[in-house]
Amino acid sequence: MKKSGLKQRIWMSFILLISLTVIAIFVLTYFLYEKFYVEKQISLLQHHGQAVVSQYDQFSEDEFIDQIVWLDTVLEANVIFTKDPMLLSGGLPFEIEIEETLITFEERQVLLKGETLVLIREHPRFAQDIVAVVIPIEGINGLEAALFLYMPLATVYEPFESIRFILIGLVLLTLIFISVVTRKITGYFIHPIEQMMEVTNQMADGDFSKRANINRKDELGQLATSINRMSSSLEQVELKRRELLSNVSHELRTPISYMKGYTEAFEEEMISQEKYINTMKKETAYIGRLVHDLLDLAQLEGDSYPITKVPLPFAQVIEDVVQKFEWNVKEKKVTIKKELDEEIIVEGDEDRLAQVISNVLNNAIRYSKEHGQINVVLNSINNEAVLSIIDKGEGIPEEDVEKITERFYRVNKGRTRKEGGTGLGLAIVQQIVKLHGGRLTIESTVGRGTAVTIIIPVFELE
Repeated sequence: MKKSGLKQRIWMSFILLISLTVIAIFVLTYFLYEKFYVEKQISLLQHHGQAVVSQYDQFSEDEFIDQIVWLDTVLEANVIFTKDPMLLSGGLPFEIEIEETLITFEERQVLLKGETLVLIREHPRFAQDIVAVVIPIEGINGLEAALFLYMPLATVYEPFESIRFILIGLVLLTLIFISVVTRKITGYFIHPIEQMMEVTNQMADGDFSKRANINRKDELGQLATSINRMSSSLEQVELKRRELLSNVSHELRTPISYMKGYTEAFEEEMISQEKYINTMKKETAYIGRLVHDLLDLAQLEGDSYPITKVPLPFAQVIEDVVQKFEWNVKEKKVTIKKELDEEIIVEGDEDRLAQVISNVLNNAIRYSKEHGQINVVLNSINNEAVLSIIDKGEGIPEEDVEKITERFYRVNKGRTRKEGGTGLGLAIVQQIVKLHGGRLTIESTVGRGTAVTIIIPVFELE
């Protein structure tokens, strides 16, 4: 009942509103038609009565009575002629036993003024309602006679009996039709809302797999599409959250296991103090880097990472970063060849851009072969600064290239863990580049090396 409450209320509101409107229209039509019909009958009585009265002076009394009889025969109404209007009673004006009269004293005064009377009242003899027209006939001395034309209201209303039943039938059929149509219309609008409510309720309960199956182009269809898109996004977020928790747990489990094992071995004097201390330093350093990278990535993905953009000579930033890796380069016995356009100015955060170059260059050195070469090339293409760091190392399998920027994704987990990597470096690089309005591309061939290209807009002087 809760799900269909709104649907039922809307449906009942439609039914009530339209039903009242239809009934009001039919009732109004019926009474107006009835009113006009009665008025038409009165008009006909007046017309025929006036036509006969206008001939009063043209015929003798007997001939005039013949005209009255003819009119009484032709019309559906009854016609009475009297020279004493006060004797109009019961349809037979000269029957003394009828004490009640058809017109009152006040109405006779109206006739004396020469005005026509229109009456709707009960017949004193037959106990039925009649509609009557009393037309005065004036002579030299004033009111000489009156012509009384009347017909039972039942005769007037008789044509409406069949119409009344037809109207009632039409009202019932209309209400049934309206009920069916409004239920369809209500369902057409409410069913999508019910689907979306079900999806949002499932989302509130943590289930983001449900979708609203609504194929429409109107506003409800657009809303359903937005809800489905939001549900899909939340599902992806939930999957990434679970994946992150799984990866973090996995990453922390190894160093903690090492620390626990070496601690137990040290307590049992199975290893030397120096080896124990070196292992503890190495593992705590790794945990520190992991936590630092996770915090950095969380801030970057939440758009809360502190970015301060200023015009920078990009080549100088690259030179400073390369210089910091001088010892790493000597240790790995590789050379770095630089081709830098020193006139390129970019607008960015120096520390964050240095972090990007450091992460990429560190990977290039780590996976380069001894006596290998790393090319660092910076040039300008279409108002964009293009930095390429190219190594001749192991390379990355084609199926792994697109996933290499994902958190904790490793091509060779064993080697990355051994050398202290957290698996977050390129994910951080990609987020920082995005915050600078740029993009990151990676091309690699197994056995031939990897080319990482960082593209960010050139700063333009106004």
